[in-house]
Amino acid sequence: MTMHVWGYLAEYEKERTEILDAVDTVFGSGQLVLGASVEGFEREFAEYHGLPHCVGVDNGTNALVLGLRALGIGPGDEVVTVSNTAAPTVVAIDAVGATPVFVDVHSDTYLMDVEQVEAAITPRTRCLLPVHLYGQCVDMAPLERIAEKHGLPILEDCAQAHGARHHGRTAGTMGKAAAFSFYPTKVLGAYGDGGATVTADPEVDANLRRLRYYGMETTYHVVRLPGYNSRLDEVQAEILRRKLTRLDDYVAKRQAIAQRYAEAFAGTDLVTPVTAPGNTHVYYVHVVRHPRRDAIIEALKAQDIHLNISYPWPVHTQKGFAHLGYKEGSLPVTEAAAKEIFSLPMYPSLTAGDQDRVIDALRGVLAKV
Repeated sequence: MTMHVWGYLAEYEKERTEILDAVDTVFGSGQLVLGASVEGFEREFAEYHGLPHCVGVDNGTNALVLGLRALGIGPGDEVVTVSNTAAPTVVAIDAVGATPVFVDVHSDTYLMDVEQVEAAITPRTRCLLPVHLYGQCVDMAPLERIAEKHGLPILEDCAQAHGARHHGRTAGTMGKAAAFSFYPTKVLGAYGDGGATVTADPEVDANLRRLRYYGMETTYHVVRLPGYNSRLDEVQAEILRRKLTRLDDYVAKRQAIAQRYAEAFAGTDLVTPVTAPGNTHVYYVHVVRHPRRDAIIEALKAQDIHLNISYPWPVHTQKGFAHLGYKEGSLPVTEAAAKEIFSLPMYPSLTAGDQDRVIDALRGVLAKV
């Protein structure tokens, strides 16, 4: 049987009755756009984070785009972030006309090296955008001090960190605003695209609501541009409401899978995930590292186990971002990691038997490469 790093069919089979009931609830409601399901999910997701405001949007990329717009970021501005991230983080910055400025990451966690941030700030810097990558949070206290010193808002990219904690604080509660993706693979995943931006600031919330609805506050009357058609779908919102009640359970299952991997590969030369001090890791992906990465992936593929690389090309090295002017070697830790990291299967419905198959196959390969 072919194995991949993620799959939803086993989870769907277990939750099928509830998922289909969510669909029927929406179809029978009489309102298919921005109705009770979106309102309910926004309220419940905000409550989960202890925040007053959540605005559901159509995908995680637009959660970032609208978040940046709501904070007043636009052409001519610079946003400090990382290159070791999914490209949408940087695509969103480009989409508002701003320029990404990259700092390197830590070699053990692959998270933003906050000590490099202040040197990257210029008179054009208007926002700091930390990425809570792979399931754990950036070191936020020093970043918050830098933000306060320079009068800069923080927009957290939480696409990979639903439910993660940092010194007791939940990912998404430590900046001016935070963006989430509900792409199906996420810790809290929809059955299609979806996203949300959360904030404690009522003005940011008002801006977000106008931005996602053409710049309107009242139907047919535009009060402020730019405006987008960027609404969270009612069906996805209702599904997410049901799944939100199990978010902590999903996290616990991911953590148990990660613990089994850690025990299985202890004593080998495979580098397993490091959790930064004060963090609770939710393991959106289980990223490991080995200098013979490519040979390992090919050997496992021959056994019908297909692994993934998150991410094989740092953003600053990709053709579409060549105009930013970064050269090979400019972010050495990021570039070195990209040559060696890969991800093992990680999702709550991964069975012990399937995990054993991965462990046994990988241990066998490690003994030979």
